[in-house]
Amino acid sequence: MSRSPRGGRHELGQNFLVHSPSIKTITDLVRSTSGPLLELGAGDGALTRHLAALGRPLTAIEIDERCVRQLAARLPTVDVVHADALHVDLDAPTIVGNIPFHLTTPILRRLLRAQRWKQAVLLTQWEVARKRAGVGGGTLMTAQNAPWYRFALRGRVPRGGFAPAPSVDGGILTIDRRASPLIGADDKRAYEQFVAAVFAGRGGRLERIVHHATRSSPSTARSAVLRADARGALPRDLTAEQWALLWSALRG
Repeated sequence: MSRSPRGGRHELGQNFLVHSPSIKTITDLVRSTSGPLLELGAGDGALTRHLAALGRPLTAIEIDERCVRQLAARLPTVDVVHADALHVDLDAPTIVGNIPFHLTTPILRRLLRAQRWKQAVLLTQWEVARKRAGVGGGTLMTAQNAPWYRFALRGRVPRGGFAPAPSVDGGILTIDRRASPLIGADDKRAYEQFVAAVFAGRGGRLERIVHHATRSSPSTARSAVLRADARGALPRDLTAEQWALLWSALRG
């Protein structure tokens, strides 16, 4: 079985965080949240130790049984669980973790479907964190979820800040559930389909894209774009508020 000098299994995608400034940044971000914590991918406990010091109930999930035994022995106040992050219940108010890079998208999809958590502080691949936060333009996944969540990029972690070092840098991403969603939960499925149709739409200008994607009249599409103050924008340029206004105008 292949292990790094720090015990990480290559087949599990383990890249342990060793970058002290990033550990402090993540800990400080978690400190500003409230309630019990759920850590995904605890690894060798570099972050777990700091989270435990916050004095809040902490459950640490880890798939590597050797790391589980070591963490349980070193941190008796932490509930260390041998489990797969793709299958555990994401039911703590605050979710935190150094996410295995090859599992970033499926874990994010699970997280955005879960209902009970309020804040998430995640270390992911740099490009994933950047895209989810809308830096350089929004993505389909972000646009589909933005009425219910706020995404923010909080820092970059150099690849040398992991052991063993991955091939790319990491990014610190925060996700906060909106207390007042921009769109009702009953419309979520229809809204996601609408966003997907607009992102895949043709026409060049946004009003023409909306016209073709929603089969609305040109005047209705133009009026909706004007109401969203989005004339001249492309789908990737729209803010969460503009998407919500566009949806509301078309529904009205």
